Amino acid sequence: MFEFFKKKNNAEQENQAEQKETELKNETSENAENTGFSFSFESLKSTIANTAKNLVQSVTGSVEDKEEFDEFALDDMEEQLIKADVGVNTAAEITDKLREKNTRLKPSEIKTFLKNEFDEIIKSAGSEHLTIKDGLNIYLITGVNGAGKTTLIAKLAYQFKQQGKKVLVAAGDTFRAAAEEQLNIWSERAGADIVRKDGIDAAAVTFDAIKKAQNENYDILLIDTAGRLQNKHNLMEELNKITNVINKLAPDNFTESLLVIDANTGQNGLSQAKIFKEAANLTGIALTKLDGSAKGGIIIAIAKELAIPVKLIGVGEKITDLKYFNAQDFTRALFE
Repeated sequence: MFEFFKKKNNAEQENQAEQKETELKNETSENAENTGFSFSFESLKSTIANTAKNLVQSVTGSVEDKEEFDEFALDDMEEQLIKADVGVNTAAEITDKLREKNTRLKPSEIKTFLKNEFDEIIKSAGSEHLTIKDGLNIYLITGVNGAGKTTLIAKLAYQFKQQGKKVLVAAGDTFRAAAEEQLNIWSERAGADIVRKDGIDAAAVTFDAIKKAQNENYDILLIDTAGRLQNKHNLMEELNKITNVINKLAPDNFTESLLVIDANTGQNGLSQAKIFKEAANLTGIALTKLDGSAKGGIIIAIAKELAIPVKLIGVGEKITDLKYFNAQDFTRALFE
């Protein structure tokens, strides 16, 4: 009798184990289907709903019901644009254009006018496409502490791994306590390898990482960097040393120099971009924490004042929540 119950219990355990294994396989399959940098329009629209409210509804609402533009309406609109983080210079230029068009444009047409302006500004910053070439691709990742640099590197690594790429991460933030350990944990989650030399010069870490990537035929090398802004001279000196190492060892493989900005910082993000553009010869922006932020107007400010395109957006906390930026979809989603 006891043997009977024992066999029954064993059979139940086996069935439960098989069920868990099936669930895990289904979950893995589902995750694989959901990975990738692409992003649906409806998802984007939901992600930037707060930005749309802050940037479009508040601006157009101040003039839309008026019969014609006057100085009071234009001044109010300029103030709303500044509050929406498009930048003082950009806000002034847009309202100046409206003054020139005053005899032809009606307030009821303001949405179409603004959409065209935003489209033109963002596209003029350059290509929004993340460059990926055959062979080794080196991505230098910069940004202030707290912007989401480490998690962005992990998300990038994961996405590239899902594409079948061989990925290496260089733990170049040797300044911040426990930064290497944090990146090590994230790299393991993403399935990427890591070069970690705790406490030594960041340029030396970069040197070792490039050599390893070249010798072992990696497709992707993601280089983390320190994010201190308290001492601009030290920051620039360190970034210059890193870029010099890259240019010396692998100039043809230096693919992108990306600045990570927290969308919630608003106009502070513009100040950060100015400093890092000088130090790291930026080719693009990765805007993190865009989901729920009302300050996505910084995309327009950076495009207009610094001519740096946004290439990646962070839309959540999951490792799959890193997406390509699509300028046309972004402006369309703002106004729908």
